[in-house]
Amino acid sequence: MTIQAQLLIAVLAPLVGAILAGLLGQKLGKVATHRITIIGVLVSFVFSAKWFFSFLWGNATAFDVTIYEWASFGDVTIQIGFLLDSLTSIMMLVVTFVSLMVHIYSIGYMHDDKGYQRFFSYISLFTFSMLMLVMSNNFLQLFFGWEAVGVVSYLLIGFWYQKDSATFANMKAFLVNRVGDFGFLLGIGAIFLLFGTFDYAPIFKTMGQAEELVSLESQQQVNALALVGLDHSFAVWGELQWSAISFICICLFIGAMGKSAQVPLHVWLPDSMEGPTPISALIHAATMVTAGVFMVARMSPLFEFSETALAMVTLIGAITALFMGLVAIVQNDIKRIIAYSTLSQLGYMVVALGVSAYSAAVFHLFTHAFFKALLFLGAGSVIVALHHEQDIRKMGGLYKKLPITYWCTLLGTLALIGAPLFSGFYSKDTIISAVSAAEGGFSGFAYFAVLAGVLVTAIYSIRLLLIVFHGKTRMEPEQFHGLTESPRVITWPLIALAIPSVLAGFVFAKDVVFRSFFNDSITVLDQHDVLASIEEHFSDAISFAIHGLMSPVFLMLMAGVVIAIVVYGWAPRFITMWALFLKPLKKLLEKKYFFDEFNQKVFAQGSHWLGKVFWRYGDKAIIDEGIIDGGSNALKSIALKVRKLQTGYLYHYALFMLIGLVAFLAWLLFRG
Repeated sequence: MTIQAQLLIAVLAPLVGAILAGLLGQKLGKVATHRITIIGVLVSFVFSAKWFFSFLWGNATAFDVTIYEWASFGDVTIQIGFLLDSLTSIMMLVVTFVSLMVHIYSIGYMHDDKGYQRFFSYISLFTFSMLMLVMSNNFLQLFFGWEAVGVVSYLLIGFWYQKDSATFANMKAFLVNRVGDFGFLLGIGAIFLLFGTFDYAPIFKTMGQAEELVSLESQQQVNALALVGLDHSFAVWGELQWSAISFICICLFIGAMGKSAQVPLHVWLPDSMEGPTPISALIHAATMVTAGVFMVARMSPLFEFSETALAMVTLIGAITALFMGLVAIVQNDIKRIIAYSTLSQLGYMVVALGVSAYSAAVFHLFTHAFFKALLFLGAGSVIVALHHEQDIRKMGGLYKKLPITYWCTLLGTLALIGAPLFSGFYSKDTIISAVSAAEGGFSGFAYFAVLAGVLVTAIYSIRLLLIVFHGKTRMEPEQFHGLTESPRVITWPLIALAIPSVLAGFVFAKDVVFRSFFNDSITVLDQHDVLASIEEHFSDAISFAIHGLMSPVFLMLMAGVVIAIVVYGWAPRFITMWALFLKPLKKLLEKKYFFDEFNQKVFAQGSHWLGKVFWRYGDKAIIDEGIIDGGSNALKSIALKVRKLQTGYLYHYALFMLIGLVAFLAWLLFRG
């Protein structure tokens, strides 16, 4: 079988499952529906795993193929094609593995839901859309996948459309992402204007020539761009000039801010928890929200030539990593705590992109997908056992009743906080070390943010674990004694996700981050290569873990764990004291920095008010009452006056004819 045929099967198998489940689901029944969709995703996963290990430990090379030419005009061709390289392979593995686990898990979680077949159709359609995004070899196909995952996310957030909160949340997600997508589309348009093509290959080839010129000591970035004809700029304001490359990168990053939920376009992600828990694990933890991180890593040949864009990426990521983690500390909804944790971890990935540690960012994306999906599905197991209760203040003491869920959640928590030897340790510590070695814009603030974020992450993660699983139960005795572990169809995916949550960093960190795995897909200029200084500490996974025990990161981690245990485990009265003395800060965090209130007052109500103004003074006053009604009223008024001339008397008409004749003769006389 040719590689082209394999690529087509890998991407189309989930689509076939989605179509069959969506159109024939009611006739096929529940069992046949989930079997068809699971088989489709399983096929994609098998191919993805094969390609990933071929690039990791084999001798695979990048493969770029055009499947179909859709349109052409002049020298421009719009095509459907695939780019298979190391970055594609690792993203495909993440998407298909997590999707497969979510499909299996959903058999138990969605068992009694009336929309069972519709749900499986949606998540398979999402898998197809995400694969189209990560496998694309041109910007238009990338944009198709970008918008497709947004549409399916909209459908899944509002899956329970009978709930007003669900329909509000999916509309909020849709509108906020339109802001980011507008910037993304501007960036794509600017790329076409500058390069004259939508295809990656010629764009990356040109940027590769600039990279070669920069590698010469005599050349600077600006000079290199000039030599390849890319030193265009335009006036932004007065004498302020922006380079075309910086404009493109900033516009593309605005798109990433929306999709990867970075401040201030993050507000949609916590509300997306209104959807079923499995899609929180698939879309809003492991795949769609990492699309922005993937896109920036893919566009590293462009971002490397814009110090302005890299500084902006670093600043936004640092703000998100620290301040969204703080919000998680005061949340009481089990899914929202994990959602704000996701925002914070996405911030870590974005910071890594900003300091040009692209491989570290993608590796954290890789490990985070496993342990965050595990935490979401573990939360779902708790929610199912408690009959869809999500308030952690109504839980407690569940570790005896839900032992598999507890141990899997514990492993996911240890990976999240970056405990040594767990997957999150290798990816997060690499990012923090890279930021400490960076010298670009805002790198100092970014280092403070990601280091403080370790303390914050440990606090909210251990808080969740202690309140939900330890201590005295806050449930009714009859309900607590009747609790049982979730069925195997729910616990098996938890165990499967727990394995890479523990081992992925230990096994893959050195090969993915520090060796030549990404050489065919990621570009880093020599002066930006912050990971080179870290590699000397990474002779092997054990030595890196030992080195990590002596770092400030580990001290912050242990401080966060101790604070959480003391405050939420041993002496809960500290919570009351903290709430009393830090009441303004607590309110600020509970209100999530008033982003929602600001957006509602300024943008939602402001646009509503503006619409009313345009309706009252534009549509109604000018168009309706002025042009349309005003014109008809004027004609009516004229007609009423003219009709008085129509008396019906013959001598009146004879008089008018005589007057007309006299006027005509007078005109002839004076004309002559």
